[in-house]
Amino acid sequence: MNGRLWIGEMDSKFTPLEHQNPKSVTSTAQQQDIVDAVPYSTARLSNSAFTYVFPITASGQKILRLYFYPASYFGFDRSKDFFTVQVGSFILLRNFSASLLANHLGEYTLSKEFCLNIEKDQNLTLTFIPSPSVSTNFYAFINGIEIVSMPDDLYYKPEGEGIPYIGQNSMFYRFYDTALEMGFRLHVDGRFISLIEDAYMYREWSGDGNYDGAVPPREPYLNLTYTQISNYIAPTEVYWSAISMGHDNMSTNNMLSNLTWGLHVDSGFEYLVRLHLCEAERNVTSFCQRQFIIYIDNTTAKHVADVMLWSEGRNTRAVYRDYVVMIQNDPGVEGKRKLFIALHPIATPTTYKNDILNVIQVFKLVSKSKQSLPRSNLEYVTSPLPAKKTAPMTVAQEATTTVVAQDPAALITNESSWAKKTISIAIGSVAGFLAVAILVCCCKALWKPRDKDCGSYNSLTKCWCWPDKGKSTRGKDSSLPGELCRRFSLEEITTATHNFHEELIIGVGGFGKVYKGLVEESTMTVAIKRLNPESKQGRQEFLTEIEMLSQLRHVHLVSLIGYCNDGGEMILVYDYMANGTLRDYLYDTNRDPLPWIQRLDICIGAACGLNYLHTGVKHPIIHRDVKTTNILLDENYVAKVSDFGLSKVGLENAAVSTMVKGTFGYLDPDYARRRQLTEKSDVYSFGVVLLEVLCARKALNPKLEEEQWNLANWAKKCIEKGIMGEIIDPNLKGNIAPECFKVYMNVAENCVRDQGIQRPTMNDVMENLNFALRLQKEAEYVKKANPADKEAYTEVLTFDVSDITGACRYDNVFSGHVSESDSGTWFISHNTVTSSRAALLSSSCPSQSHSKG
Repeated sequence: MNGRLWIGEMDSKFTPLEHQNPKSVTSTAQQQDIVDAVPYSTARLSNSAFTYVFPITASGQKILRLYFYPASYFGFDRSKDFFTVQVGSFILLRNFSASLLANHLGEYTLSKEFCLNIEKDQNLTLTFIPSPSVSTNFYAFINGIEIVSMPDDLYYKPEGEGIPYIGQNSMFYRFYDTALEMGFRLHVDGRFISLIEDAYMYREWSGDGNYDGAVPPREPYLNLTYTQISNYIAPTEVYWSAISMGHDNMSTNNMLSNLTWGLHVDSGFEYLVRLHLCEAERNVTSFCQRQFIIYIDNTTAKHVADVMLWSEGRNTRAVYRDYVVMIQNDPGVEGKRKLFIALHPIATPTTYKNDILNVIQVFKLVSKSKQSLPRSNLEYVTSPLPAKKTAPMTVAQEATTTVVAQDPAALITNESSWAKKTISIAIGSVAGFLAVAILVCCCKALWKPRDKDCGSYNSLTKCWCWPDKGKSTRGKDSSLPGELCRRFSLEEITTATHNFHEELIIGVGGFGKVYKGLVEESTMTVAIKRLNPESKQGRQEFLTEIEMLSQLRHVHLVSLIGYCNDGGEMILVYDYMANGTLRDYLYDTNRDPLPWIQRLDICIGAACGLNYLHTGVKHPIIHRDVKTTNILLDENYVAKVSDFGLSKVGLENAAVSTMVKGTFGYLDPDYARRRQLTEKSDVYSFGVVLLEVLCARKALNPKLEEEQWNLANWAKKCIEKGIMGEIIDPNLKGNIAPECFKVYMNVAENCVRDQGIQRPTMNDVMENLNFALRLQKEAEYVKKANPADKEAYTEVLTFDVSDITGACRYDNVFSGHVSESDSGTWFISHNTVTSSRAALLSSSCPSQSHSKG
């Protein structure tokens, strides 16, 4: 079939091994006329585990494809297929139901594709295990199995060669201990390419010709060349069409948006993202004519992507770039989330303000580690069904077992009636007969490896959301929300901190002392905050922090792991932040000062976290204590907003009357006067943080002259005098691009305005800080592109409000437009024209753009 030899299982050496009685059986589907006979007409089914053992004569990488036709088979209820698939130590599918997934997708048949590395003298052992249940006799089944040898360099990397790991300070090297599950093979703005057309590897390439707002840049005229990559990497047809932002390559409108794809993936896993590119526009013939930024999961993957540079100046030469990214759970949401892949044109020094892309491939990485088990497909298959609510599935994702904690029958009981209705439409009642299951072994010769530069990468972050695991001793009389996070016993806490040993103290605050500790049998480092009985903060702040943080998950918010309230103690357990607080790097410290770009990254991260509190939850949350000591830095210097003891749930577009709380120097004067709390109070405090970061001065310092005590007030006076550049951190002088400085100061000055209505929203702040970062990076890129000009930026930085904003004031919407200077550098100027997205040229938080869902 399709040029492949399918071998019948009966009377072959591939008959499966049975684990117990009753033995598995082969059966013919009761309705065959709606699917291809091979490999879907027959299946092997069993209520107990069965295993295929395939002798592998040549070690190396293999493609494994599994084919399922979830039809009615004699003696087996279609709705009770529920099983796990395992290859060696890899669990490829866990608690998988082909019938539910097929119903969800509206398909009759399914196929799953994996890539595996088989060591020398190993067999490929494939086991199908029905899920255990007290009340339901589940079964496993398979219609066809395909094993294809693939070149060693198709997806895996040679030993010692890594791939850029988005958000990490290292490359990804763990390929040979990893299985790949194919998620997407997307031919952007192109047609579907069948497996017959992929003559080398028999892969299907999904078409994506409905991208709204973008146009194909070429006709299929090109004579493709494969000099940097081998022709089995992708069929020639995928490079015949591509996506770009439009034929008007010079349009500045392209600078205001991205090309973005949103692909639904399982959260909690690492993914390999491969982007295929081929520059074939006739007018693009040399370096620097078309350059763009690549974002993956809202993080910069490549600052300057230049296809002509990668292809060594050769038009029609195909290249690709690989990246690995960790996809975290969305706050409060388990299972699926979107992986965003976006391209944004670079304004200077390129000729064409445009992007280009041919193909996106995405693979889930499945580790041998027990902590990387794949999710049950029930966790997302059942969610879209109308008026249905299934019982929650409790699976120990990081435990050492794959046993389901709750009887899985409860998970699909409510689905059965719905599934049977589907069967009555899709599946006829034709009688079946025993036949053979199908197996195909396709072999290809190995190709020679190729050398490829994976490019540079950007170090940002990933977010770890700890599950509720381990033993818990929850008291019946406790009023704390024990269901929201883990409760530790006092014994566990004293063990973790060596009985609160003084040498483990890593911080002291208004709440009490913070200790570094080890939990989970010393495998997890945590920060343990213990309330001082004499502290002014008490039980209410303790409860507030638990209630707030236990329900929030965001890459830029510190994660609460649990709490302890045994023996009169009030203790909170958090993620350990290896690099302390932002304040630790600004003044009164022996640590090396942070470079300007890193400071900008940290400010943007904190702004993202605060913006999530204000706009990303059902009811806005006002932090009320934003300051540099409450912005923590993880091992990668990624900002995490912390300390929610004073936080308050706000009202949509309204103020909350409340007692004034906060920290002097950061406290919103408007809030202090009127006792009306809004999100703009956090904006004021964050403006003070921005000034601290720039000036490396305390927010309040009585040791200085009285005029300079309060940093915010002193900065305003310096702005009025035109001397703001004189009070910045000496370590930053000569390192800040003037255009970046103006935008940054414009944001900070507007944040610390006396009246809340004059301040921007946190979303405005976040976007314009991203714009400042973009200006800084572009300025540095221009400097590197002109090595003859080795002069540093001017040390005399100036900022005049009238030069930038005129009479404009924020009123929830950023007003202004983007302009281009004579030098080609982008900057922002303001007038009365409203354009809430004008300043957004790049973002490390979710972007607004052309998008695909």
